[in-house]
Amino acid sequence: MTTATVTSKGQVTIPADVRQALRVEAGDRIEFVQVEPGRFEVVASTRPVTELKGMFPKPARPVSVEAMNAAIQARGASAR
Repeated sequence: MTTATVTSKGQVTIPADVRQALRVEAGDRIEFVQVEPGRFEVVASTRPVTELKGMFPKPARPVSVEAMNAAIQARGASAR
């Protein structure tokens, strides 16, 4: 298990083996994604958004803006 220490300023040095595995270098950005309460994943966010093109297939049928808005509204109402 690789560990690191948090400084008084809240900074952490990412160990070299973790940086290599994530393929991050000085100046790159990372994200902390909460996967459950008290548990996070560290994700390198170094790739440009254009690399996402083609990652997902086109939907079988198009979805209208109205249908998207209705789904968002329904989900928002159920979250309250």
